[in-house]
Formats: sequence, C-alpha cells, structure tokens
Amino acid sequence: MGKTTVSCMLNRLGLPICDSDLLVHEMLARGGVAVSLVGAAFSGVIQNGAVDRTALGKKVFSDLGALKRLEEIIHPLVRLKQVQFIKACRRQNRVAGILDVPLLYEVKTDQICDFTVVVSAPEFIQKQRVMSRHGMTPARFAETLARQMPDREKQKRADFVVPTGLNKRHTLNRLCKIIRTLQTPRNLI
Repeated sequence: MGKTTVSCMLNRLGLPICDSDLLVHEMLARGGVAVSLVGAAFSGVIQNGAVDRTALGKKVFSDLGALKRLEEIIHPLVRLKQVQFIKACRRQNRVAGILDVPLLYEVKTDQICDFTVVVSAPEFIQKQRVMSRHGMTPARFAETLARQMPDREKQKRADFVVPTGLNKRHTLNRLCKIIRTLQTPRNLI
C-alpha cells in the first residue's frame, strides 16, 4: 500500500516512528528478547543465537496454529514497546508519534491510538508492489491478503486515509494536511 514510504515521509517531517516490523526483527536477532521464547516453541529455528526467520517462516506460514503460537509470543512484546514509545512521545509533547503497524486493526493496535491513518492504493498497484518483493509468490500473496481485513473496511475505520496510488507529491500533501489538523487545538477542529 505504500506504508513504508509514508512512514519515511512522516519521519522526514519530524515525527518519531515506532516501526513494528523493525521491533520484531530486533527481537528475533542475536540477543533479542524473543529468541529464547521462539526457540523453545519452535525447534530448529535458532542459528548463531538468532532466530532464522526463513526456517521460522516455513514452520508458521501455512500452519495457523503455529502462527498463533508465534503471535502469542511476539505481539505482547511489541505492544510493550509501542506503549513505551507512546509514553515517551507524550512526555516530549510531540504533535504525534507514529506507530507503523502492518496489521493495525487485526492485532487491535488501533485501541492504543488517538487517531488512525490508513495508507491505501488501488488493488492493481498493491499487487505490483508486493509481487516485486523478494520471495513473494502469487500463492503467498493470496494467503497474506486472506489474513488481512479488506482495505475498504480499514478505510471506514480510519480517522484519516492517505492515498498512495497517484504520486509522492499528492501523498506528501495529504500527510501535511493531517499534521496541520493534529496541530490545531481540539476546540477549534
């Protein structure tokens, strides 16, 4: 959908970002807080003190029970870091702190947010972007979509929708408008 591009734009506009994917990568890396927990739950996935994500993916991607076990380990750890990030942003009196979350509504992270922003692109653009990623197959793409809430539903739930199917200038303009809205005192909105 363009979530990473939007996240980078927001960061360049001066907003701090808490990238959930990056948190997971750190937790699964050597010395990460989830390494021993994941290793105990899934045999053969630890290599050189880190979780071998390819080996882990083979165990969980097409096994919903295994995926659920992994999520039960990872999601609470990510949530803890997200809450710490939000508290730090509030202490610093930031206009906003951005939680970059791939499955915002599916994992109920929207419940800890004051506002939600959904990044959206037309289906054909989304497919082009995803299929250009290393290791992506049509079957894996279809499985990934099946686990996600439909884009139309996400847009209905969002406080703001950022289209990314036109051009980066259009996307940036929309982000600037959202930031101006957030900077306006609540009694004037």
